[in-house]
Amino acid sequence: MLRQSRDRLLHWLFEISLAIKGLLTFSEALAGLGLLLTPNRLVARFVYWVTHFEIAEDPTDTLATWTLRAMQQFPVPTQHFYALYLLAHGGLKLTMVLLLWRKVVWAYPASMGVLAGFVAYQLYEFVHAGSPFLLVLAVFDLVMIGLVWQEWRALRVRSAAA
Repeated sequence: MLRQSRDRLLHWLFEISLAIKGLLTFSEALAGLGLLLTPNRLVARFVYWVTHFEIAEDPTDTLATWTLRAMQQFPVPTQHFYALYLLAHGGLKLTMVLLLWRKVVWAYPASMGVLAGFVAYQLYEFVHAGSPFLLVLAVFDLVMIGLVWQEWRALRVRSAAA
């Protein structure tokens, strides 16, 4: 009885994490598509519009000043790189989420491998950049790996019993 409750909870957590991952990756792929289709000048004007009120209010605002400075050095090739990166990264993870939701058996180990690769990259970048956000993403992906593993094991047990 206790094992059934634990398995149900883990399955529920798996489904919720897939939904969250699906929303995030869809947004990421959509942002990549937006960057790819939006002219560079329009992106620059949008960033200026977002930051100029904050800079007018507080000229020492670090984030707004950094963002504006970064946008001034955001040439078209860099924009296209980020667009393609976001499309590929988001598209790969979205495909992974859809395959897991459809319970495609080979997608479980493949997804764990993809997520492990992302964790390694996020930890590498964390060591070099020090962004705590990357650490949070790595922890979320590690939890996902554990949930995918648990779900894969449960799927194999159900398949063997059938």
